[in-house]
Amino acid sequence: MSNASSDEAARPAGFTRILREDLAAARAHDPAARGDLENAVVYSGLHAIWLHRLSHRMWQSGGALRPAARILSQFGRFLTGIEIHPGASIGRRFFIDHGMGVVIGETAEIGDDCMLYHGVTLGGVSLKQTKRHPTLGNRVTVGAGAKILGPVTVGEDSAVGANAVITKDMPARSIITGVPGKARPVKEAEPEELSETFYVDPAIYI
Repeated sequence: MSNASSDEAARPAGFTRILREDLAAARAHDPAARGDLENAVVYSGLHAIWLHRLSHRMWQSGGALRPAARILSQFGRFLTGIEIHPGASIGRRFFIDHGMGVVIGETAEIGDDCMLYHGVTLGGVSLKQTKRHPTLGNRVTVGAGAKILGPVTVGEDSAVGANAVITKDMPARSIITGVPGKARPVKEAEPEELSETFYVDPAIYI
């Protein structure tokens, strides 16, 4: 995936290292997060992404493992309230906060260091067997209830406001709000300020 990839993500990483990165992402994104052990036990967003990482590897193997991957993903949906198709490609240090009602379609692509709040849909608008779900660039935050539909791209370092609806490509370094979603550029800021901007609840921009 072009926008959603990075040189770092292209390098192989062990499964244990990826799990530790996901735990670190939970601490970085959620001020309510406590120790890693507690987070690993109680955070449904972590459970969902870990089950997805396993089911995605099974899906990529093809053949008889694909039905098993779908079954595992449905078990994850039952357990967490978060539905991620095993075909979806998700980068490193991904975090889903609260999580209930999140849907991520088969051909969705999510870059590194992204975050979704509850009720987010990365959905399709076509019945054709083609790329039909969104691509999120690196470091994209999507607010509660937002809907991103079709094979559109949200550029890196962007924040999508709560309940926004996006059906066309959005540029990098944007704040996107409204129905339909409209983008405005992020003002020039120091890296520390940008980090704070992208990891607070995007609902504040509405």
